[in-house]
Amino acid sequence: MRHDERHTMKRLTGTVRTYSWGSYDAIPDILGKEADGQPWAEYWLGAHETSPSVLDGISLTDYIHTHPDELGDRSRDVFGTRLPFLLKILSARHPLSLQAHPDAAMARTGFIRENQSGIDVNDPHRTFVDDWPKPEILVALSDFEGLCGFRDPHETRQLFDGLNILTPTDPLLGSLTERSGSAALAETFLDCLAGDGMRRQIATEVVSEAVNHVGEDTPLGEFARTAVELDEYFPGDPSIPAALMLNRIHLKPGQALSVPPGLMHSYLSGTGIEIMADSNNVVRGGLTDKHIDVDSLIQIVSFQPQPPQIIETEEIEHGAHAYPGIANQFRLWKLDLDATRPAMLPATDLARILLITGGYAVCSSSGDTEEVVRGQAMWIPANEQIQVDGDCDGFLAAAGV
Repeated sequence: MRHDERHTMKRLTGTVRTYSWGSYDAIPDILGKEADGQPWAEYWLGAHETSPSVLDGISLTDYIHTHPDELGDRSRDVFGTRLPFLLKILSARHPLSLQAHPDAAMARTGFIRENQSGIDVNDPHRTFVDDWPKPEILVALSDFEGLCGFRDPHETRQLFDGLNILTPTDPLLGSLTERSGSAALAETFLDCLAGDGMRRQIATEVVSEAVNHVGEDTPLGEFARTAVELDEYFPGDPSIPAALMLNRIHLKPGQALSVPPGLMHSYLSGTGIEIMADSNNVVRGGLTDKHIDVDSLIQIVSFQPQPPQIIETEEIEHGAHAYPGIANQFRLWKLDLDATRPAMLPATDLARILLITGGYAVCSSSGDTEEVVRGQAMWIPANEQIQVDGDCDGFLAAAGV
């Protein structure tokens, strides 16, 4: 870096990821872009090597390599010259695959193992594409639906029994009540993935009987609606009963879901903001035609019953509401400002990414002023104090150290 070059905030352009489950217009609308008929599933703001954001005409990955001090000393002491978080907009038109993410030890071990086996990082049978864990938080921008964490196995068996399936289900579902705790859930879940004729028949009958209960305002009705919804996009999939073992969640705008490593989940529909460790490791567990690594599932997934962890914000200063952290790779704040009073952005000693999701903001530092409107993002280096004026909603991300 030249001695006369100052660290200043810079406009940051993210990268679009098109996956089949993405919606067509929600992310373009936020970004102020024209929809192009492609499923815009995710918009990445970060420095993950597979799809880094761009500033000053170069990738954020390369920029950080030449400006490592912009990360901040605390972040560099823990993570070196790597931005430890990835901020995303996610918009699901239909359900994603059942999935979980590894913790740090599993990610390192799996990544090394697959490298030593000579599996190319782009191979469809590859599970670990990097050596980092992937804890994450999802904040709803719209009403958001998902599946998250295993329901109590006895409750799940009662729901299946409520459908009055004619085919004997004990060969598949018997373990839910005959065994206890994680063993009951693990055996049944993994058995659903076998996909033989009997399991496919049970999945088909589950959906067929569920149709009779979709109008009920009861737990069985919600269970039935989930089955029918999944079958609409994954017709006859034998893993539908596995998905029905998870809790159904409903998030209102502003509510957040904690997704620690090992938690089985699937996002069903809606648009939200995700903050996560800088990783793209996904271990799939059904509702997909992609590779299912059963051995990794057994090691990674927590098969303990657990209710969804819904997170509420806490206002830490004017206009800045903090989401409680679940990992040291990231922190997230929701900004809700009006034009009557400016706010100072927190985490001054760390690199930050600011994303405006509504309205406009005028960001001022000691020597620069930038107007940022809906859909625009800024890279803010460590030790840069930023005052924000304006009427806006947005999100600020930083390392969690």
